[in-house]
Amino acid sequence: MKQADTGPLVSVLLPFHNAAETMADCIDSVLAQTLNDFEIITVNDFSNDASLQILQAYSDDRIRIINNKHRGLVSALNTGLACCNAPLVARMDADDIMYPHRLAKQYEYMRQHHEVVLLATQARKFPEASIRNGYREYMRWQNSVLSHEDVHRQIYIESPFAHPSVMFRRDSVIAAGAYRHGAFPEDYELWLRLLHLGHRMEKLPQVLLDWRESEKRLSRVSDNYSRNAFDVIRADYLSRDERIHNRRIAFWGAGRKTRQRVRRLLDKGYEPVAWIDIDPKKIGNRINGVEVVEPAWLEQSGDKPFVLNYVTNHGARDIARQYLQRIGYVMGQDYLEVG
Repeated sequence: MKQADTGPLVSVLLPFHNAAETMADCIDSVLAQTLNDFEIITVNDFSNDASLQILQAYSDDRIRIINNKHRGLVSALNTGLACCNAPLVARMDADDIMYPHRLAKQYEYMRQHHEVVLLATQARKFPEASIRNGYREYMRWQNSVLSHEDVHRQIYIESPFAHPSVMFRRDSVIAAGAYRHGAFPEDYELWLRLLHLGHRMEKLPQVLLDWRESEKRLSRVSDNYSRNAFDVIRADYLSRDERIHNRRIAFWGAGRKTRQRVRRLLDKGYEPVAWIDIDPKKIGNRINGVEVVEPAWLEQSGDKPFVLNYVTNHGARDIARQYLQRIGYVMGQDYLEVG
């Protein structure tokens, strides 16, 4: 696939910082793509190892090396994004590996579906021995979120995309404000912002990326990816979600940890009409003057309050979901799950 005289079909946006151990495997996987009309915009984020030398050893003129203007991932992403020449941008990280058909499949899908602004793929975490049970469950869930409707219904649970698996329309993301600096995960904030702007996001039902698990990755070492950071940005966008505006709201989950997370929405003026729990010891208690009730209350309340399910234990969340569906609640329309 080659596009003559009008620039590349795809820009691969690849920031890096001290990635010498994995850089060659990553670049080799990009150069092995079946779609060959692309450029690789690599952004050196103040590396002091051999990353730059490894890149410079490649003679392929599709590789461009840019030095970051300011230190940090968000700056590197925006510096690189400004240099991308293609209308479609594929994200990649220097420690991951893309499968040979990834760019071709994403490009072709987006060529045929102009309404889609962002298209991710399923991903596989590796190396296998490093994957903990919690992350296995997260990947099982993430790989099940495929359609735009899935994303719309479940985006407040967790980030639904592996960042280095996404391809997006450059102009749409730039018009939306590109990546933003802040005490939050920059990718999840972008997905939330795009959704609130009405953009369509989907995922191919194929594993096309090996996503490396490492103790060095930012999600383990940066406060921007802490549980608190996710909770704050979730509450910010949830509070502005039209689905809960002017609705009577009930919170499912009355435990201490749940109440701490709900507090962020309470602080934005959302007072519940009830707290719901299945623990008999909590039924009848009051939280800020509002009663804790059993789930059957929903069937007796008459006007179908909107439910925000804050239970994060997967088994308990499933129980709540099954109950809500049994009494006629529709996810995304009558209730949302919040991670």
